[in-house]
Amino acid sequence: YAMLLSLIFLIVLVAAIVGFVFRHEIKTNFESNLNLALKDYNATTDRHNEAVDTIQRTLHCCGVQNYSDWERTEYFSQRGIPRSCCKNQNDCSEEDLKDPNKAKLKVFVHGCFFLVTSTMESKMSVVAGISFGIACFQLIGIILSCCLSRYITNNQYEMV
Repeated sequence: YAMLLSLIFLIVLVAAIVGFVFRHEIKTNFESNLNLALKDYNATTDRHNEAVDTIQRTLHCCGVQNYSDWERTEYFSQRGIPRSCCKNQNDCSEEDLKDPNKAKLKVFVHGCFFLVTSTMESKMSVVAGISFGIACFQLIGIILSCCLSRYITNNQYEMV
């Protein structure tokens, strides 16, 4: 049991170190995937579109760097900026969303990349604290299982 807990502890430790070391690559990869999701965004519902819409609605943002990122997409030429960028869903018309100057007043102007990464970084201390707590419980479990093993081994020799 101690060996199993030690193995799990080492896997978690390696994952945490790798995540910390490669955090910049994770950000770059997220940004490129978000750009790709905007480029491939269309009116049909699939999980990529739903993810972009959910991020934009939840974080009150639009585009990758800002709302003008949508102007470089095929979706913008057909339908304008998506409704998920609107500050007020009832106040957004399709004509407003097709005109970048009018849309600036009706949609969220901040980009999603900065908001997502800053939200993740602000929550990292909570994740690190929880991980540290779990690691402490694992270490206590390893120590107690070693003590139990030693106790069982010593008692068998005394019985004989």
